[in-house]
Amino acid sequence: MLVTLEGIDGSGKTTVWEALQERYPDATFTREPTNSWYGDAVYRSIGDDDADPLAELFLYTADHADHLSRVVEPALESGDLVISDRYSDSRYAYQGATLADDLEEPMAYVRDVHRPFTIEPDLTIYFDVDPETGAARAGATNKFERVEYLSAVRDNYERLLEAEPDRFVRVDATQSPETVRERVETVLETRLE
Repeated sequence: MLVTLEGIDGSGKTTVWEALQERYPDATFTREPTNSWYGDAVYRSIGDDDADPLAELFLYTADHADHLSRVVEPALESGDLVISDRYSDSRYAYQGATLADDLEEPMAYVRDVHRPFTIEPDLTIYFDVDPETGAARAGATNKFERVEYLSAVRDNYERLLEAEPDRFVRVDATQSPETVRERVETVLETRLE
């Protein structure tokens, strides 16, 4: 089973992802961007305010393709539970917002790029928080953590949830970390049964 954790920066998903590792010690825990050289290139582009948005999309996409072949596919073939902190939906939401001035239907374009090779998650837990709270929590340390940008990203996530309501479960991420973690654990237990 492939479970992905999604949400805007500052939503608390990484904190929960870390806590779940104790609860599910036999699961494969992974994340995007990865710790590969592809992921290093992604992190360099995140730090570059002048990075070309289309080039950046393809850096993320290369990282995702490598992640699938190196980590996700082998784990799923072994029958593992895979829990990923960010996955392809992050690209649809974030690069969909980044490319809004360059392409007519940016989110559809990004999805079309991924469609031939990505693996659809079985479950996506969406950590819902308003952009102001997310930016404040994240510290607005890079170009993706600004309120205006996160508002566009959140709108894109809402489109994804609307399009696939059976795959997504929304969690109110404005609550305490313990409450959010407990809610995620309940969702996971229910789906894993």
